[in-house]
Amino acid sequence: MQFIADLHIHSRFSRATSRDMDIPAIATTAQTKGIKLVATGDFTHPEYFKSLKENLKPTGNGLFTHAGTYFMLNVELNSIYSAGGKLRRIHNIVFVPSFETAEKLSAWLDGYGKLASDGRPTLSLSSKDLLAKLLEIDERAFLVPAHIWTPWFSLYGSNSGFDSIEECFGDLSSEIFAVETGLSSDPPMNWRLSALDGRTLISNSDAHSPGRLGREANVFDCELSYDAIREVLKTKDKERFLYTIEFFPEEGKYHYDGHRACGVSFAPAQSLVNDNLCPGCGRQLTIGVLHRVEQLADRKPEAVPTDVIPFRHLVPLEEVIGEALGVGRDTVQVHKLYETLVQSLGSEFEVLLNASIPDIAQNSSERIGLGIERMRRGEVQATAGYDGVFGVIQVLPGAAPTPAARTGEPGQQMGLF
Repeated sequence: MQFIADLHIHSRFSRATSRDMDIPAIATTAQTKGIKLVATGDFTHPEYFKSLKENLKPTGNGLFTHAGTYFMLNVELNSIYSAGGKLRRIHNIVFVPSFETAEKLSAWLDGYGKLASDGRPTLSLSSKDLLAKLLEIDERAFLVPAHIWTPWFSLYGSNSGFDSIEECFGDLSSEIFAVETGLSSDPPMNWRLSALDGRTLISNSDAHSPGRLGREANVFDCELSYDAIREVLKTKDKERFLYTIEFFPEEGKYHYDGHRACGVSFAPAQSLVNDNLCPGCGRQLTIGVLHRVEQLADRKPEAVPTDVIPFRHLVPLEEVIGEALGVGRDTVQVHKLYETLVQSLGSEFEVLLNASIPDIAQNSSERIGLGIERMRRGEVQATAGYDGVFGVIQVLPGAAPTPAARTGEPGQQMGLF
């Protein structure tokens, strides 16, 4: 069975998240977008966990359903701890196959942080100790390091991460069989690091509002069950993991280095010339994902390892429509045309991936059809994001760039993503 899965989102109980992020709204939006499977996020939050048990029906194979959408139990955990003489801040995504396992893990985690304070709780707990306990509770559970290159809270993050998976997880490193690449990197950037060759790269939205669901996602062709998905990720099975759906990485808000307060955005080479300092105020630049990849890479940019999972770059449909109309993506005009296209052609992903350009143009405009055609060919103009400012991808020649998305404070994930 072929399906699209988004395996990292947040509920309304996470900070800076839309009140609409509950199971009924998530299920409805997933169907509009063409997503069959969504991870729940935030199961450690007591109120949200109660809602999950009320709204989700177990399938008997480790997944759950609501109104035709499938769900997998998971949570993103923020571990803050000292290791190797440095303060580490690492986000990890934990997946479990049952409410029972979720309850056992939450009961243990309650001793390391306040679970009711945030859907993505902050814990005084190392990534390795978290993984060890998770596997002790349930050998079917698994952990995926989240958005691994993000400067502030990730495995390889320039500000508080590690230089290797082994440095972070020690003798449990072999249990890390998948990693999440994040919005500011794409597979070719990750292929430059040979240490990731044996691990599966996944891509997810990290959505904080329904409209952002599926902005990155995964396309599988396997049984729709917890164990099948886990096995596909563990074995990096190209026959059953067809491809990932990716942002153009420049659109991510930490692709380039920079200092938002001074409006400074630098490619890595520019940063090095300036000793990684802001020319405006002299403060340290936030070292972005591209620069961090350059620091750790042991391959050239054009390298393609064997047995990689394919990928496709896409731009969210609302952004394409907004650019064609010369307005923001969250406007009435864009919403109306979005609904028309989705109702006429099947789903957002059907429009972006498969629908014919003449059909798209007939149900919207030739300009929107052209934008999607150029996006599919990768003919875009990118202004890279930096230091919490989302980048801008233009798919239409001569169009005025729409404003970058809202920003957040350093070290936080602000805005409704």
